[in-house]
Amino acid sequence: MALEEAMSSLPPRSLRVIGAGRAGGSLQGALAAAGWTVLAPLGRDDDVTDAAREVDLLVLATPDAAIASVAAAVAPVESTVVGHLSGSLGTEVLAPHRRRMALHPLVALPNPAVGADRLRSGAWFAVTGDPLAVEVVTALGGRWFELGDGDRVAYHAAACIASNHLVALLGQVARVAGGIGVPFEAYLDLVRGTVENVAALGPRAALTGPAARGDWDTVERHLAALDPDERPAYEAMVRLARRLVDDD
Repeated sequence: MALEEAMSSLPPRSLRVIGAGRAGGSLQGALAAAGWTVLAPLGRDDDVTDAAREVDLLVLATPDAAIASVAAAVAPVESTVVGHLSGSLGTEVLAPHRRRMALHPLVALPNPAVGADRLRSGAWFAVTGDPLAVEVVTALGGRWFELGDGDRVAYHAAACIASNHLVALLGQVARVAGGIGVPFEAYLDLVRGTVENVAALGPRAALTGPAARGDWDTVERHLAALDPDERPAYEAMVRLARRLVDDD
């Protein structure tokens, strides 16, 4: 906390982004609102050779596959930090720059306007590398945890499970419920309450239902009622539910 308090007293910094899409545009808007000087972004057709000049932080908000080549195309500036917003990549892709950082916001950024607001709403960030990453989070009023380069892939996999896989699972809810005429919206309060229970109690204590209590007759009736295409996902979730119980 002392580090964050010290950083909060630092003068505003300057930022340039290469690739101002959803993530890059969100960061630009959020840091501009926080008092940073935000320079005009650069796009795929721009010459990025001098992008690191006269700026404190250069963020490469390009697709992951392009980060290394874009970083290599930028002439290094000793005092400039070069970073990216990828969740799964480490800082090695930012060679040859000496000061490197990775900053991944653990929040969905559907568009730059909404994303800028979410980045300033107490969001969590995974940070790696140069201390300027923590300074960015502090400016945004966020929370952070540090990751080693070798842990970022596992971290990002967990993020995909928490967000993308949850959306896919709710898609299954919509299909099954829709098939019997029950509105999908009727299940959303159940989902919200379940997430609140997990936040308050932890996953194991929040687990309910037939798999948690070993009611295999009900599980079999569920499987019989489901379309065959829906059964593998249900069975996979039953195994994960039982793992919670058995690992306790």
